Formats: sequence, C-alpha cells, structure tokens
Amino acid sequence: MKQVGAHVSIAGGVANAPVNARAIGARAFAMFTKNQRQWRSKPLTSREIDDFHAAMAREGFSPDVVLPHDGYLINLGHPEDDPRQKSLEAFIDEMERCRLLGLNRLNFHPGSHLRQIAPETCLDRIAAAINQALEKVPGVTAVIENTAGQGSNLGHTFEQIAYLIDRVEDKSRIGVCLDTCHTFVSGYELRDRESFEQTMTTFDRVVGFRYLRGMHLNDSKPDLGERVDRHHSLGQGRLGLEPFRWIMNDPRFDNIPMVLETIDETLWPEEIRMLYGMVIP
Repeated sequence: MKQVGAHVSIAGGVANAPVNARAIGARAFAMFTKNQRQWRSKPLTSREIDDFHAAMAREGFSPDVVLPHDGYLINLGHPEDDPRQKSLEAFIDEMERCRLLGLNRLNFHPGSHLRQIAPETCLDRIAAAINQALEKVPGVTAVIENTAGQGSNLGHTFEQIAYLIDRVEDKSRIGVCLDTCHTFVSGYELRDRESFEQTMTTFDRVVGFRYLRGMHLNDSKPDLGERVDRHHSLGQGRLGLEPFRWIMNDPRFDNIPMVLETIDETLWPEEIRMLYGMVIP
C-alpha cells in the first residue's frame, strides 16, 4: 500500500504537523522537529511531546509513515574538526528529538567536502558520525537522502551511498530516502520505462531496496545530469508524470513514507489525489 503525503509545517508547535498533514489528505508526512535554519532550539517540553503523541493518534498516523528531516546547517563530513563536531552534536540532538516524539527515522543529507578534502575522506567522516549518533540515540534509523550533487555535496551516486552503508556498524538502523528530482539531476534517467527499470535495478544491485525507508516525490526544473537542486510541481518539470505513475504501481515502494516537496504547497492536496488516482486496481 502506498503512503503519500507532503512535508508539512510545524508552525505553532510540532503537534500541528499531523493536523496539517490530515488537512491535505496525506497518509504520510515529513516535518522538521525544530527550526531547520538554526543550530539550537529549546528542548521539547513534556507538554509538546504529549500533544504530538495525542495529535498523531487523533489524526491516525503511525511513526512508520513519518519522515522527519534534519536541519540545513548540518554537515557531518565537514573537513574541519570543530564545525564537524558542531554538526555531529546537532545531528544527535535531532535524533534525540525524534526519539522523544516516538518517531523511528531521521532523514538527512550526507554532507559536503567543501573542496578541501578528498570525497572518500569526507565519506569516512560522515560514516563515523553516523556510527557515533546511532550509539548515542537508540531506536532511530538514520536515513541517507540521495542528493543532486550540487557543488561539493556527496551522496549523489548510488556507489557513495553504498560506501556509507558499508561502513555503518548497525545495518538495522541505516536506510535510504530516494528523491526523484535528485536522482534525475544527478544523472539517472527515469523518463522512459526501460531507463526507469534500469535505474531501479542499479539501485537494488548497488544499494539494495531492503534499505529504502522513504521517498521524496518531486518533478525537476533542471534536466538530466545538471546536478542542480530545484524541485518542480508534478508534471510541470523535466520528469513529467510517467515516472510517478510507475512508482505508484510498483510494490517495491509500498509501506514507506512518500513525501511531496514540490514548490507550490497549494497544489499538494491535488497532487496527492492525482498520485492515488494513478494506482491501477
């Protein structure tokens, strides 16, 4: 069964996320657990945690359909020790916030070498940070999001993601989120059925569908291989609608949160209905 939703706002408190998701007809959702553009936020209060749990139950969402996203400032592969440590501490805090909210995964961008160290060295720093975070916080899976490969960001090839997974000690708590826009602009063709299947076969061979813990469903403003991270509304970008139709009818994508991050949130209810309308009975 497909679980489709969108990345919803937590304005006014984290308990509003399930409410906002239900209001657009979502069966899954993504959220930040704090301001994504700040290093630190006030700790979650007991009241905030209880209100979130109550909202989840009231709106009918389980933790398995929620894909929280960490903050934008974090770079676990930072080439300098002090900024990397600051990122690690922030990442651990994000994982702990998920644990307190009863959520079982945290989606994150791997990191960037900033053109100061070799990509492999940066990947080793990221893997070490993941291991440290998993050791500190129980019960939360670290979910690597594939990137567009913009600038010096890593994680844009399946091989780089596999490299990280290979170096994570607890394989039961590492996963992957595939972003359709990022996949496409990093060079993996999705627009015809043969290429779509070839890309997914490559993903399964290099990484493994057993690690798939979520998806971001986005059309793309840039073209194939341009390595620029700019999302578009479904059917309005370079991908078109067919890849999403194939995804919605592919059992390999069942029972994971599938989240819209398309650019016009007023279209989210329509896009969710459209995606479910693609399912062939």
